[in-house]
Amino acid sequence: MIRLNVNGARHEVQAAGDTPLLYVLRNELLLTGPQFGCGLAQCGACSVLIDGKEVRSCVTSLSDVGDKEITTLEGLSDRWAKQKNLSVEVAKDTLHPVQQAWIEEQTPQCGFCQNGMMIKATELLESNPHPTTAQIKEAYTTSGVSPNLCRCGTYTAIIEAVKHAAVIMEGGR
Repeated sequence: MIRLNVNGARHEVQAAGDTPLLYVLRNELLLTGPQFGCGLAQCGACSVLIDGKEVRSCVTSLSDVGDKEITTLEGLSDRWAKQKNLSVEVAKDTLHPVQQAWIEEQTPQCGFCQNGMMIKATELLESNPHPTTAQIKEAYTTSGVSPNLCRCGTYTAIIEAVKHAAVIMEGGR
């Protein structure tokens, strides 16, 4: 029995310690945000936040996670609500600014990579609330294990969505 802390909730799962976190998130906890892309940590579709840092869940074993806080795409709204001390009533109708910006900018095309793109944007904006275009590009290309890849080529829209999310975050809404 392995205990996980995912999106603020404790879960007990029956899985071996060497099981990739992605498999448990999708198959046991039924969280569909993280995607199986390459299985080699080379595309970013499976990204999650572990203690606020982007991690590729396809190559992260359960034994490596321990009691750390795991946040998936589905948990971004609650993460924002907690960071901003929003009331339960307000929080239930509030998206994370990154999610809101992705909607307002109509960023995704096929949407497959968007989980990883939003997770990376969240990590970036929590550490750098006013990134330049160059810093955004760096975050997606050289700051992690490997670049976050988009098969549709929506990189320009992603950069604009990150900038928009920064504005939303600054306003605190």
